[in-house]
Amino acid sequence: MIRPLPLIPLLLLSLSGCKQAPVLEPVPEWAYPTNPAPAPGPKPPVPQGPFQIKSSQLSFTRAQLSNLFAAPDWSPEGHPTMPSVVSHGREPEVRACAYCHLPTGSGRPENSRLAGLPIPYFVDQMKAFRDGSRTPFLVDRAPTINMTKTAKAMTDAEIETAARYFASLKPLSFVRVVETTMVPKSRIAGWLFHFQPEKGEEALGQRILEGPEDFEQFELRDPETRYIAYAPVGSLALGKRLAETWGNNKELECSSCHGPGYRGKEAVPGIAGRSPSAIVRQLYDMKAGVRRGGKTSEMEKVVKEMTNSDMVALAAYIGSLRP
Repeated sequence: MIRPLPLIPLLLLSLSGCKQAPVLEPVPEWAYPTNPAPAPGPKPPVPQGPFQIKSSQLSFTRAQLSNLFAAPDWSPEGHPTMPSVVSHGREPEVRACAYCHLPTGSGRPENSRLAGLPIPYFVDQMKAFRDGSRTPFLVDRAPTINMTKTAKAMTDAEIETAARYFASLKPLSFVRVVETTMVPKSRIAGWLFHFQPEKGEEALGQRILEGPEDFEQFELRDPETRYIAYAPVGSLALGKRLAETWGNNKELECSSCHGPGYRGKEAVPGIAGRSPSAIVRQLYDMKAGVRRGGKTSEMEKVVKEMTNSDMVALAAYIGSLRP
């Protein structure tokens, strides 16, 4: 379990009073949960299925649920027909987009929601991944490694095809934000937090811990899996104030670019109802200067003086909204 990291204030002024560049605070490691290395020794047997979920008549084996080049689709009737690059990708490096981001485009906390993204934005971000201008602060996480390898191998035509598919889907949110001071103990699995309330509680501190309400449902890649994001008490009120008043003259408030209700505007993506931990990762990556490309430069003046605690509050509030 990653312990809360101490917050170090941004150093905005030198002792002489001269303006200095903001100092980046320590990385919020809780926003980048990383699976631990496998324990040595024999592994316990893993059920191989076939498995089923309540909302579907279909079944999948463990091997099918683990195939990066054939996205398991529990409800094919619930969305348009997926193009090949989305459903199967192209071996050996183009993984099926819908494997990680789901056929519904809803994504999961370890990656991103793609449903409803503007086509130009999607294309710009994929090309930023491809040319290396968009990278994460922590590069050794499997979701990031797979995304980067896939983007680098995709053709312009494949990117455009995937962009059009995901743009046609309705964005939904499956996260519930809960303000608290204590959280169930957890372990990191599946690149997020697996809560284990039977093991007791611990202090939340200045973190957002996000994980599935039903871990088995999550492991089966059920697109209707619901998540809970624990946030510090007071986050929603503070986040709302920051979202509506950021900037000296409120000129950087979120809806000025992300539109009414933060649901997107023109080529700018909607952010309402996104995974709070994913939002923090993006804000921190942009402030660290490792996420570039597309129109990311427009966010530089927004994140420039944003503290880690600001990111926590904003992410909790934005994540609590409906898209």
